[in-house]
Amino acid sequence: MRLRLGQVLPALCLGAAFPLLWYAVWQGSRGNYLDMYQYQLLELQQRLLYAEKENIKRSHELSSALDEIKHIVARRMNVTKNHTAMFYDTTEIERFIVVNGTKLPWTILGDIKWKDLNLPRKLPMHLTNMYYYLPHLREYVDAIFPNVIFGQQRTGVSLVMGIPTVKREKQNYLIDTLHSLLYQLSEEQKKDCIIIIFIAEVNTEYVKSIAESVKTSFPREVQSGVLEVISPPASYYPDFSNLEKTLGDSEDRVRWRTKQNLDYSFLMLYAQPKGTFYLQLEDDIIAKPDYIESIKSFAAQQSQDWMVLEFSQLGFIGKLFKSEDLPFIVDFFLMFYKDKPIDWLIDHLLWVKVCNPEKDATHCEKEKSKLRIRAKPSLFQHMGIYSSLSGKIQILKDKDFGKNLLYKAHNNPPAKLDTSLRIYQQYTLEKVYKGEDCFWASAPVAGDYIRFTFLNPLEVEKYLFRSGNLEHPGDKLFNTTVEVLPADETLRKELHYNGNKFNYPATKAGYLKIGAFENGIAEGNINKSIGRIQAIRLSVSSDSPFWAILSEVLIKTSEN
Repeated sequence: MRLRLGQVLPALCLGAAFPLLWYAVWQGSRGNYLDMYQYQLLELQQRLLYAEKENIKRSHELSSALDEIKHIVARRMNVTKNHTAMFYDTTEIERFIVVNGTKLPWTILGDIKWKDLNLPRKLPMHLTNMYYYLPHLREYVDAIFPNVIFGQQRTGVSLVMGIPTVKREKQNYLIDTLHSLLYQLSEEQKKDCIIIIFIAEVNTEYVKSIAESVKTSFPREVQSGVLEVISPPASYYPDFSNLEKTLGDSEDRVRWRTKQNLDYSFLMLYAQPKGTFYLQLEDDIIAKPDYIESIKSFAAQQSQDWMVLEFSQLGFIGKLFKSEDLPFIVDFFLMFYKDKPIDWLIDHLLWVKVCNPEKDATHCEKEKSKLRIRAKPSLFQHMGIYSSLSGKIQILKDKDFGKNLLYKAHNNPPAKLDTSLRIYQQYTLEKVYKGEDCFWASAPVAGDYIRFTFLNPLEVEKYLFRSGNLEHPGDKLFNTTVEVLPADETLRKELHYNGNKFNYPATKAGYLKIGAFENGIAEGNINKSIGRIQAIRLSVSSDSPFWAILSEVLIKTSEN
């Protein structure tokens, strides 16, 4: 993998700044601007040629390093099988070395040192640049490598989503955000994406508690590799106590935004080799159900060479980058991480790339709009109230997101409705059954039920029950079965005394268990041989820590 010229130009140009400035002044005094520009172009050309040679040399060195490490790892893995399996949990933190885009765990390398490999002690250029902008890192060997709490180290996906999260004084929105992002994602979509949660804290207990809540809430997604959780080494952060106050901000705000810039940079560099596109999100948002397909479709429509696609107008939410551009973008962030907020830095980067100082602001905005392209309507909405900045209340809404569709209406047959759940305010069972609103109740316990008893027995062809909604995607029904009560009393007695000819488990009351909720949804067809149905019941088999929402009820009969 060759390093791009864009990664080395900032350093080269910086080194050239002083002689070029002196030369410009000297030539300016003589009024010979043509010679000055010719000299600058010649100097730049020479530096570019030198940089290209250095890149080729560095590429060969990194390839050799990777081959040597792989050889040693393979040799060690033949000696012992204990190092072949990667195990991640909230009590064990794994460190990695990244070489030429490949991540290798330090535990596999064991006591191997760079000097033992007889190889150059060099990192990829975008990592060595960090030592220039963050000089304190030179004192720590592995300060730029993350603590991987858990994850399957998935790579090669189309979309990588990055979510930094920090400790808030009051409410934490992370789990709700993840519920929203995973809500209605197909299995194919889950296989082609990664969501990286970056817990940007150094308190070990806090990091473990957040990681454990993610693991408990999304065990399947953690096991499959859709979700990864990482945190930074404590040594990554510089001393924030002597930051210069700028932009009229308070000392706390300057410290907050400076750390935030470093958090984004760390997360972007970790995510960079994992996929084609990188989507920057925050930990207090909701997403539209079709957001992944909408992003892919919009990106495919772009013919020009864009830098950022925006799927929200707010801050740094919903910003899509090409992964190959991230090292260059992070370099710019790190140059000015103490000076301005991250969304302002993006705007300045675009200005540097395309704006002509000799032309007006209108021309500049037009040129920037070619690199920063806005998609409408917005796919992400900010939902948090309590900012990660202590004491700050932040009620921000994206006006282009539109109204949230919190329920879906269907023409259901007449029925008597009842439930053992404690209903919240006006969100009754009748409302969702008639398609007027959602049903919302406090956390179910084992034995709770929701029942639909038809006024006349019906031939039911299919059913659909959807729990949770866009604003509260975590309020789903878990460990809940779908049961039907045959209208034929003779059949019910036969089921009770003589067993079940339908291959469905039966209850003592004569209900047949024909389905169950999976990921908040229960859907299926009903065997015609059961005959007419008197009632359908949703039965909860275990206590739930979450409240429950029914946002859609569909009971399809031969008559509707």
